[in-house]
Amino acid sequence: MVTSRKPQEKYGVVSVTTIKGESVINREDEKLGKIDELMIDANSGHLAYAVLSFSGNHYAVPWSAFEFANTEKKLILNVDQEKLKAAPGFEKNGPWPDFADRAWGDEIHKYYSSRPYWGD
Repeated sequence: MVTSRKPQEKYGVVSVTTIKGESVINREDEKLGKIDELMIDANSGHLAYAVLSFSGNHYAVPWSAFEFANTEKKLILNVDQEKLKAAPGFEKNGPWPDFADRAWGDEIHKYYSSRPYWGD
């Protein structure tokens, strides 16, 4: 049985195109950049990382480190700008990290205090 719902209700399932290009803020409402790309683990189907564009650099951030503010259509990342600037980053046109490397992934998850998705 399908029930009707109010159009303004949100369910936590959104399209990739909704997320790409979205603004990212922290809890202090400081702008941290925009989502440039999303990385999916093709074997498990997990959304693994968001590539965040900030201050001319790119940062791979574990998807589990974000909160989605449906009402504001913004992603919240609980880091300040200085911590993000100090994070391991890469240039858009330079070599990107090996997202499948679990040792690299462990370090990134640790940096952002998030649990690796492969531990689910």
